[in-house]
This record gives sequence, structure tokens and C-alpha cells, in this order.
Amino acid sequence: MSESYRRVKGTRDLLPPETAVWAAVEATARSVFGRYAYREIRTPIIEHTELFVRSVGESTDIVGKEMYTFADRKGRSLTLRPESTASVARAFVENGMTSWPQPVKLFYIGPQFRYERPQKGRYRQFHQIGAELLGDASPLADVELLLMLNRFLQELGFEDLVVLVNTVGDEASRQAYRASLVGFLTPRRDALSEDSQRRLESNPLRILDSKSPGDREQLEGAPELHDSLTPEAREHFDQVRAGLDAQGMAYRVENRLVRGLDYYTHTVFEIVSEGLGAQDALVGGGRYDGLVAALGGGAVPGIGFAIGEDRLLDVLPESFQRRFVPASPTTVVAVGEVSPMAALALAEELRSQGVECIAELTTRSLKSSMKRADRHGVERVLLLGEEEMESGRVTLRDLRSGRQGVVLRDRLAAVLTSDDFYEIVNPGPSGPEGEEER
Repeated sequence: MSESYRRVKGTRDLLPPETAVWAAVEATARSVFGRYAYREIRTPIIEHTELFVRSVGESTDIVGKEMYTFADRKGRSLTLRPESTASVARAFVENGMTSWPQPVKLFYIGPQFRYERPQKGRYRQFHQIGAELLGDASPLADVELLLMLNRFLQELGFEDLVVLVNTVGDEASRQAYRASLVGFLTPRRDALSEDSQRRLESNPLRILDSKSPGDREQLEGAPELHDSLTPEAREHFDQVRAGLDAQGMAYRVENRLVRGLDYYTHTVFEIVSEGLGAQDALVGGGRYDGLVAALGGGAVPGIGFAIGEDRLLDVLPESFQRRFVPASPTTVVAVGEVSPMAALALAEELRSQGVECIAELTTRSLKSSMKRADRHGVERVLLLGEEEMESGRVTLRDLRSGRQGVVLRDRLAAVLTSDDFYEIVNPGPSGPEGEEER
């Protein structure tokens, strides 16, 4: 195949049967989030570039290095969305949701785009599942969001979850801490990585999240953000912790936990699965009480999270995946002089009753039809010959065992969808002499 026709680097095709597991994960998200009265929102994948510069932050890696930005035919700067919180906040303001009964609870599922080095679980077109709660400043809103998120991951089969929480404080707290951290790190500037040297000027709190061993060494003895918290910020975090304690949720305060986007305030969090090794984070999020105001929507508090769905599917417990492997379809084959049209009619009859069917639409020998069914992974074949057409019966063959039985046509759907298939059909030996009617 010509290189021009291959998929773009950093993207991928999602193929069956994997897509069935993706659909099951998304259905679980819709089910769990729906129990908390969240409703789905779908925003455009392209936005004006300024939306992300304003909300995510010009100094962030996302805006500075990773966005897919282009000019349209009228010269307007547009960007493929690198994240969805800003898009949801924009939609909240633009569609007048500030006048809706508060809080407004929204969730989304869809693709995002960032130009970064492709690797396992990380793509340039990737997918996120996220939720945003807008219009509630209560610390208990933080608690409820974490409870919902934890429930979602548990229903996917994760068992070794650890909730990591921290606070980045309010604006006054961060300004005080920024000055303290810059004062500590400036004499150590030359020993920091290139990225951290740049962040020292633009976004010093991001240095706390550096994975560079050299940076981690230089951070030893650094001032703690908790020492710079205002009384209001400290009270908010204390109430979050008290709420988590009251709900019996295990968590750990991680003093160096920060989030990479400029809009975060107060509570930030990650949930990790300890059995996954170094790359153990499943989800991250936090509060962003100033974001809606920055977009012209007034002082509306918010909190949310985003899950990288590609990464989530890579580490999804086998116990969940096995439940959603598609069942083998049933193939309907016309035998002898019977027209394939009859096979199609029977397949349609069964489909209307919830049975997944493949109709053999091409006239071919029974042997070749059986081989074709086997290649499709079919386990059960319905044989429709002249005798069956006259008697209102259908021969049902199990390709795994080679046994077969005869089933009344009006009982066929019940037999095929029954968990007690073998007890119902009670197949006899292969061949006409051994067939038993059910």
C-alpha cells in the first residue's frame, strides 16, 4: 500500500472484537454517571485557538508544543481540541447554561488531539472519558465526584485503586507559593532540566511534577505548598478530607501532586492502580473555580476529570473484557434446491427476535458453506433443506462437536438464546437417523 494511503502517524484503527470492549466501557460510564444525574454533552472537535491559550495556559506544553493549529480559508486560527474541559466551559457560557438550575452536571466521550511522541497507550488522536460539575463550590462536590469516579473504575473490575489528593490552593495561595518556590529553585537553576528551567519562569508549580531524577533531587527540601495556603484554601481541603473519611474512601495526600493546566484551583487528584507499575495513573482532575469567569461567564465554580480511554483499555482487567467478547453468530445455510432467499428470510425472522445471524447468500456446496462458517468463528449452523421447508423444522448443527438436532421453527429463537442450549436441543448422533425433534 502506498504511504499516502496509510493511517496518519499517531492514529490507529479500532477493530472488532476490541470495539465491543470499548463500547462496554463507554456504556458503563454512561450507566454510572447517569446514576449521579450527569448528562452527556458533545462539543465540536475544532475550536478557536484562543480558547485553549486562554484556558489551558500559554506556558503549558499543550499550548506551546502539542496543539494541532491551522488557519482556515479566512485566516482564522483554529485548533483540534487537545482536551475537553475548556470546550465544555465554553459551551456552558455560550449556550446560557449559567441560567439553568445549578449545578449543571455534564460528561463527554470523544477524541482529542495532541502532537506528541506516539507510544503504547499514547496517541496523537486519543480518546477521553470525562465529566464536569459546574455551579457548586462545596467541598462535598469534590467528594461526590471522587466517589462517582471510584465507582466507575470499580465496575470496570479494578481492585487495587489508590486515590491521591492534594490542594493547589486559591489564587492568593499559589502566588505566595510561587514566590517561595522560585526563591528556592533559582540558585539551583543550572542543575535543573531544560524543561524545568523554562518552567521556572512561566509555570514553576509544574516542576513539582517533573519525572527527571535530577529535578527530583533538586526539589529535596523545597517548601511545601501547604505552608502557603490561605485559611480559606486550607478549610476547603480539610472539608474534602473529612468528607472522604466520612464516606470510608481510602486516599493518600500527595503534597507534590499538581496538574499541568493553568486553570486548576483547590482540590487536585489522581487515581492510580498500584499493580500497573511506573505508569499507574488511570485518571486525573481537579477544581477550576476561575475558568468560566475567564471565558466571560461569571464566577461559576467547577470541578472535573478526564480519563485517557486508550490507556484505560490497555490495562482493563481481564475479568471485564471477557464479559464483552461478542458471542458467536449463527449461520443460516440453504441446502440442496432451496434458494438462499429462504435462508435470508429465516435470518431476518431470527434477527427480529434478537438472534445474531449470518445468512449464506451465495449458492455453494454444503461443505464449502461449513468451511466458510468455521472461518467466521461460527459455532452453530442452521440447515434449511427441502424437508425442513415442508415440515416447519430446522436442522441445528454444532460445529464444535459435530452433533446436530432438529428444532421446530417457532422454537428456534428460544433455543438459540437459551443458556441451557444443550439440554434443550439434546443433540443426537450426526445424520438423519440420529436427529431428535425439540
